[in-house]
Amino acid sequence: MELREAIGRRRSMRFLRPYRPVEPDKIQRMLEAARLASHWGNVNSLRAVVVFRDSAPKEVLDVLTAPIAGYQIRLAPVVIVWYLDTAAVDEQADRLRELVEVGALGVGEGKREALERQLLPIFETIKEHLKQPGLGEVDCGQGIAQATLMAFEQGLGTCCLSSPNLEQIRQGLGLPESCRVLLLQTVGYPAESPEAGGQRPRQPFEKLFHLNRYGNPFPRDPAVVEELKRDKMIQDPAPAPWREAELEFLKRALDIKGHGLL
Repeated sequence: MELREAIGRRRSMRFLRPYRPVEPDKIQRMLEAARLASHWGNVNSLRAVVVFRDSAPKEVLDVLTAPIAGYQIRLAPVVIVWYLDTAAVDEQADRLRELVEVGALGVGEGKREALERQLLPIFETIKEHLKQPGLGEVDCGQGIAQATLMAFEQGLGTCCLSSPNLEQIRQGLGLPESCRVLLLQTVGYPAESPEAGGQRPRQPFEKLFHLNRYGNPFPRDPAVVEELKRDKMIQDPAPAPWREAELEFLKRALDIKGHGLL
């Protein structure tokens, strides 16, 4: 599958087959994709605990809760708990040295000396600032996005969920205090159709993106839109005419109580 089509066809899959296990090698490929994502200073602060429902201890499963869409966590064969370890910033000097050595950072003679005398002291002064929420989370998001596309490429469905119990989850998994839990990603084989009811609504392009300054919408070329439709990146919008019937079927098949919102 080409990249454009993969971006267009990927959906958040909220209905997974609870009876079908996920192969560990497929999860590994997701983690490998996350590891290769871009990250400032190459510090790689994105980490994860993969919880397999059929083998995890009960006390671990019990801590993975969320008041919103909790049935998704309860039914998912795998839940990946993505977190950021701020302690990775403490190793930034070594990571920057690695980048210089492989030719990814700096140019010319004397770059190694300049790194030690000039750049590293600057990073040392802002180290604690770099541990605060911000750029690190953005970089972690890139890794999670790559893992998500890898899951889709392997026929898996995923959905990213948050929880007000992130600190409880951190403690329940035994993560150090230097870690911030980012989100819970449910993983499994989709129970819903590949189309999942069509491409979900997004806010208008012109509202989201600006040219040169805020308030000046970035011009959206209709020819590019048509090109991306041909490449299956922009697809038919949701809902498909059969979607409500599919949802009713999934509710009964998965024994989802109520409206499936909580």
